[in-house]
Amino acid sequence: MNTTPKEMNGAESVVRSLHAGGVDVCFANPGTSEMQFVDALDRTKLMRCVLGLFEGVVTGAADGYARMAGKPAVTLLHLAPGFANAAANLHNARKARVPMLNLVGDHALRHQQYDAPLSADVEGACAPFSDWVRSGRDAGSFAADAMAGLAVAKGKPNRIASLIAPADIGWDAGGKMAGVVAADVPAPLDEDALNAALKALESDGKTVILAGDSVLESPEALAILQGIAEKSGADILAPTSNRRMERGHGRLAVTKVPYPINDAIACLAPYASAILVEAAAPVTFFAYPGKPSLLLPEECATITLAGLGGDGPAALAALADRVGAKAAKPIDTALPPVPQTGAITLKNIAAALANALPEDAIIIDEAVSAGGALFEAGDCAAPNSWLALTGGSIGIGIPLAAGAAIACPDRPVITLQADGSAMYTLQGLWTQAREGSNVTTIILANRAYEILKGELHNVGAQPGPDALSMLNLDRPDLDFVSLAKGMGVPGRRVEDVTELMQAIKDAAKEPGPYLIEAAL
Repeated sequence: MNTTPKEMNGAESVVRSLHAGGVDVCFANPGTSEMQFVDALDRTKLMRCVLGLFEGVVTGAADGYARMAGKPAVTLLHLAPGFANAAANLHNARKARVPMLNLVGDHALRHQQYDAPLSADVEGACAPFSDWVRSGRDAGSFAADAMAGLAVAKGKPNRIASLIAPADIGWDAGGKMAGVVAADVPAPLDEDALNAALKALESDGKTVILAGDSVLESPEALAILQGIAEKSGADILAPTSNRRMERGHGRLAVTKVPYPINDAIACLAPYASAILVEAAAPVTFFAYPGKPSLLLPEECATITLAGLGGDGPAALAALADRVGAKAAKPIDTALPPVPQTGAITLKNIAAALANALPEDAIIIDEAVSAGGALFEAGDCAAPNSWLALTGGSIGIGIPLAAGAAIACPDRPVITLQADGSAMYTLQGLWTQAREGSNVTTIILANRAYEILKGELHNVGAQPGPDALSMLNLDRPDLDFVSLAKGMGVPGRRVEDVTELMQAIKDAAKEPGPYLIEAAL
């Protein structure tokens, strides 16, 4: 039994307090200023420590863990440069509204005046990617600071909290345990918004219910949402990017707002009213010449039934009661025919995936340009959890899978990974190998930043050879099977769609990670 000592340093008080508050995993890439935490984690044995070889792997894995575990991990990062390396996937995590607490080391307080080589504005680095930032000032209050940050992370909506940890307050004696701080609860249901939503559903105009976040994570909430739609005639859409969707047989199939701007405008054009449930009004990813930024029609009435800090399932239950709707039984989408032998294409890959996915799989979707073609597979496959890139900052798929596998070690994880974005955080394969995670990474190898070629045309450009050269991944071609082998992950390259299906089935049955390079 690990009892709390009478005397401890600041770092140990933080570790012990966070563990008492429910944190039991630490994703880390530590440096000299964090050695006192490395020591405390080792001595207490209270948290599982997972090493990432790059800080972007650390924060991406913490994101995947939070999405599947429903609670925060802690990350351990090294000074402002280390945080800078972590920031891209922190951006994604913040857009996903997942709970996360970052411990960011800094120079000792007495050393900060000397502008040492690694000195920088840690608070300034953290601020744009965090919802809460605080710097510890002494060992005695350090744990209380950590527990305040944990409460922010766990509140509704979930947030990113970053606690700056000067080295000396970690190693100084005088650490004191701190208790759990109450987190923000969901905002109460607004009766006026409920009345407005009911009025919209009863009106003659066409209404869409745009639902996100915890609604998409709950098969029960989705069944109620389907009942409302069937009773009222409203349509249902999900945002373009979502942290987690419960999909497959036995769950409601929800269409997303398309990513391409023209498709999104056409999709939303018919609606006179939009009811938002834990979702924001949809906007374009980018501005384009002659195109609007807001995707709903100008004359569309927008009603926020439950904001991002609300309780979407409870709001839908209240709306169902007013409408007189009951939870509906989902109608399963039939599996497509099994593809016959031949090249892997965007037309057959979704069918291949749907027929190959094991039951209860966790799907990590960073397919990027192939994402639209692959998405339909999730609805007609066996029950699955579908995790997507949320903030648009590519390079999350491999680490997101590593974290999801640690949260759910008994479930197979399948990563749909574009080849260009795979190179941002390929080191995450090493973490998967080290942890023995059952992750199958499918590299969709079109050897290009294909989505950017479309964006060139969207801004009116007519690309020539120099422009295309910056978007093609050739000269030399990437060999992902060899790259994976160097990090302890076996793999194979496949060019036939039936071989791809069999490779997915075989890999998911075996423990440990595996990589499939699928030539498109």
